Amino acid sequence: MAKLYEEEATGAAVNVISAGTMITGDVVCNGDLRIDGNIKGNVRSRAKVIVGQRGVIDGDINCGSIEIEGNVKANITVSDLLSMKSTSNLVGNITVGKLAIEPGANFAGQCTMQASKVQNPVQPHTEVKAQ
Repeated sequence: MAKLYEEEATGAAVNVISAGTMITGDVVCNGDLRIDGNIKGNVRSRAKVIVGQRGVIDGDINCGSIEIEGNVKANITVSDLLSMKSTSNLVGNITVGKLAIEPGANFAGQCTMQASKVQNPVQPHTEVKAQ
C-alpha cells in the first residue's frame, strides 16, 4: 500500500478517464493521463496526455506531450510532441515543440512551433588569410 501511495504522490501512476465518464471542470495531474471519456474543461499535465478514439475534450490543454486519436476542441500548448493519429479531429490553435500528423487527421486552427534551444550553435565560417 505504501508503494502505491508513493507512485501516486510522485505522478508515476497513469490516470484513466474511461469511456462513458463525463467530467465538467478542470483536470490537473502530474502523471500520464488517458482520456476515453468526455471532458468539458481544461486539462493540465506535466506528462503525456492520450486522447483515445472515443475521447472528447472541450477546453484548453497544457501538457508535456499529447497523442490525439479522438475529438478535441481546444487551444493546446505542448512543450514537446503533439501527435495526431489518422482518426483525430482537432479544432483550435496549437503551440508545440514538435508536430506529427498522420494522413487522414483533421486539423483546423493555427500552429506555432516553439524555437528549440540549441546547445552548441554553429558559428559562422570566417576565413583567415595568412600574411
